[in-house]
Amino acid sequence: MRYLFSLVSIGMLIVAMSQLSACHSNLDIKTAQYAVNGQKLYKTHCENCHGAKGEGLGKLYPPLTDHDFLQKNRSQLACIVKHGLSGEIQVNGETYNQQMPANAQLTDVDIAYILTYVTTHFGKADSAYTHDEVIENLKNCQ
Repeated sequence: MRYLFSLVSIGMLIVAMSQLSACHSNLDIKTAQYAVNGQKLYKTHCENCHGAKGEGLGKLYPPLTDHDFLQKNRSQLACIVKHGLSGEIQVNGETYNQQMPANAQLTDVDIAYILTYVTTHFGKADSAYTHDEVIENLKNCQ
């Protein structure tokens, strides 16, 4: 039974990775793996406010589809996920001022997975937001 469960889990991971990489054919296998893991975590920790498609929630919570915002603020994204955010921000030309709660329970690798999913699925990135990048960026949180 345990063997069958493992085979099913591996099969589901392969299908999910192939679907993700079909949408983003330029993703390498590591990036696709990070994004698949990130999608699961995103659904649990982020989707309620930012939406299934990263569309945000009206004027309350910003969308995650602004590639320019994601790119310009890449070094701050890990800090935002881990420690939350308060104060005004501009996304897609709109001002948002709703506090985002901290996600202190997320590990560094969890954050790397989520950010890889967000930046490749909603943004235009084609590479992983690496675990090492998260560690380095979290050292510089303000």
